[in-house]
Amino acid sequence: MKRFLTATLLLPIALIGAQAAEGGATETDATAMVKKGVTFIKTNGKDKGYAEITSKTGQFRQQDLYLVVYGLDGMVHAHGANEKMVGKNLIDLKDVDGKAFVRERVELAKAKPSFWQDYKFTNPETKKIEPKAMYCERLDETIVCGGIYK
Repeated sequence: MKRFLTATLLLPIALIGAQAAEGGATETDATAMVKKGVTFIKTNGKDKGYAEITSKTGQFRQQDLYLVVYGLDGMVHAHGANEKMVGKNLIDLKDVDGKAFVRERVELAKAKPSFWQDYKFTNPETKKIEPKAMYCERLDETIVCGGIYK
């Protein structure tokens, strides 16, 4: 019985270690990066902040983690994984299950200063559609988000 309890208690720790070993970002990483992005934008202004977030060599990229900044209308202001998305309104974008996740994200941001949101999205490292959790913080009339793949 003791071995079973020890194994049961250590399993989550082993799984977290396996995720980190595979190069995947954690919830802590996503939260910290979003907070860092919000601070950077507040300190340096929107133009410099959005450029840094969108830059492929910028400080807001870590393994499969990157930041995205949306307006409360669904317009992309910065995108750490795909600069072609900048300037596009994605309010009606849906995941493979038909979830209008950008619209939901905007509604959540209007109701809460920060939140987590689940949906499915293509992982830029594996190129596969995977469950994703996105941490977001509202900043004025925008939402700064960073997500992890589960």
